[in-house]
Amino acid sequence: MTKMASSDASLLETERDEEREALYQQLLLQASELQGIDPEKVPMYNTIVPEAGFCVKTKNDQGEKIFINICKTDRMPAPKEVSEDDLREILASESSDYRIPMSIGEPHAEIDKGGKGCTAYDIVINSTFFEKIKEDMMFQAFFLTVCMEGLEDKYDMTLDKHYVILKNRKFLGTLPEQNIRTKSKPRIQEIDSNDSQGTESKPKKSLITEVEESQNESKGLEPEFQILREPPEGHPEFLVAEIMLPNVKTAKTLTLDLGEDRILLHAHPNTYHLDIYLPYDINQDDSGAQFNRNTKILTLTLAVQPV
Repeated sequence: MTKMASSDASLLETERDEEREALYQQLLLQASELQGIDPEKVPMYNTIVPEAGFCVKTKNDQGEKIFINICKTDRMPAPKEVSEDDLREILASESSDYRIPMSIGEPHAEIDKGGKGCTAYDIVINSTFFEKIKEDMMFQAFFLTVCMEGLEDKYDMTLDKHYVILKNRKFLGTLPEQNIRTKSKPRIQEIDSNDSQGTESKPKKSLITEVEESQNESKGLEPEFQILREPPEGHPEFLVAEIMLPNVKTAKTLTLDLGEDRILLHAHPNTYHLDIYLPYDINQDDSGAQFNRNTKILTLTLAVQPV
């Protein structure tokens, strides 16, 4: 009897696996059929040519020259207005809701005034906020610290905090177009396999809200992925997407966009690129993402819009 029960259970589990695989294939087929059909259902961007502001010179931990072009535009959202007293409280707090919307561009190779090679990055902020950091040295120092933190996180590098603001140069190189997103990106929570599911600890909040997705000529390989629907029958409440990223070390290198029916994922620097459409509209605000450093799997829990 025991062997028979075990056999029946194994058979039932096999049938469930086959049903689940069939649902996978059906969902992925529907997603493939929708690729590129409706160009209106894409994440919204504004393409802008930023205005030059000022240029910061520093170096990375390998001694290479790094230039940071601080640019401005009226089409970038401004951060919440705060006083110097408010800023002191923000600096003293371990967690704050204060964010600075900024566009962090891709690195571009340039030549410095000595004729030597260097790397430049473009950061675009709101024009009104730009004027504030020019006039207030306390806000300027705070902002540049946040900029360097953003560059270090995005490109996995270390910058020398003893920087120099160039007096006679507003920009190094040329002013390229940038795509400024109209919606902020979802945050990716990074976990270990042994992290407790019930932990009350929260990741430290970043002071940066990055609102830009730069153009990439070489986008990287498409990673393996699978998508489940829950419940499996009828109109789903959630889609669960598992994306395998074996060559990704940290979530800091990932850029994730969720459109109404689209997943757009990029792993810097051009390691992976995934751009797929879904057969259902999703609610970005109720969706979440977790990257497991041990399994190297990015799990997206996507809330489906009701019928």
